[in-house]
Amino acid sequence: MSDLHIVDVFAREKYAGNQLAVVESDGNISREEMQAIAAEMNFSETTFVETRKSPYRVRIFTPEAEIPFAGHPTLGTAHIIREHVADGRPDEVVVDLDVGEVPVEVHDRDGAETLWMTQQPPEFGERLDHDRLAAVLGLDETALDEAWPVQVVSTGLPTIVVPLVDRETLTAIDVDRAAYDGVTGDREAKNVLAFCPDPRSEDNDFAVRVFAPFYGVPEDPATGSSNGCLAGYLARHADGGGTVEARVEQGYEMGRPSLLHLAASDESEAVHVEIGGSVVPVARGELL
Repeated sequence: MSDLHIVDVFAREKYAGNQLAVVESDGNISREEMQAIAAEMNFSETTFVETRKSPYRVRIFTPEAEIPFAGHPTLGTAHIIREHVADGRPDEVVVDLDVGEVPVEVHDRDGAETLWMTQQPPEFGERLDHDRLAAVLGLDETALDEAWPVQVVSTGLPTIVVPLVDRETLTAIDVDRAAYDGVTGDREAKNVLAFCPDPRSEDNDFAVRVFAPFYGVPEDPATGSSNGCLAGYLARHADGGGTVEARVEQGYEMGRPSLLHLAASDESEAVHVEIGGSVVPVARGELL
């Protein structure tokens, strides 16, 4: 038997943010069984903690496939390691993923305990035509902001970043699966992040939606990896560029309101990216 935890990540209360199942597997579960468990959980991701010493080896599965990196699973798993695996609730947990070691630190922000991870320096890939991504999102070309590029960015899991003009267009998205497959089929980037500078809350800076049908995730309520790509994209392309600190809302269209903190700085040779958020425990049990 293995201990099982369910948490909500990038959430300020239970039943918000992005759900995550974390299994303390101790390396005793085969890859095939891990994939079956992820499909059974049917969350965006399920993680498996395979070691009990730092750096903690962790594997991440969507319902469809194993992936090398994802943001909310990294933060949520670090929370579980800190609370249930590591000795003494350390202020830093180093998670060993397929993309490398990712440090997660605990800070107090706005009166709440917030976990922050430093992502891999973003790689800036090809730019795509605005009209192709408009078709993917089921929108008119005028819905995309021509002042910003549509670009593939990766901090470990490639994302196509798509700028929209306002929240009305963000809300109107209706993904065309055939157009999505046409754009992503021969590319490593399978996540599509659409964003606009038109959030619901005056406290926030951007509203975001993320779609990843390839991974069995039609829409994701909170996506740390893709928002890390957005942070790097903003630092590289914003007027004046250089440094970005932003609050991002996601998941509202799904009834799972989420809050992500973004920080990035363009240091000429590389962009430094950090993503922060809170983790709320929901349930604990055992896999039989």
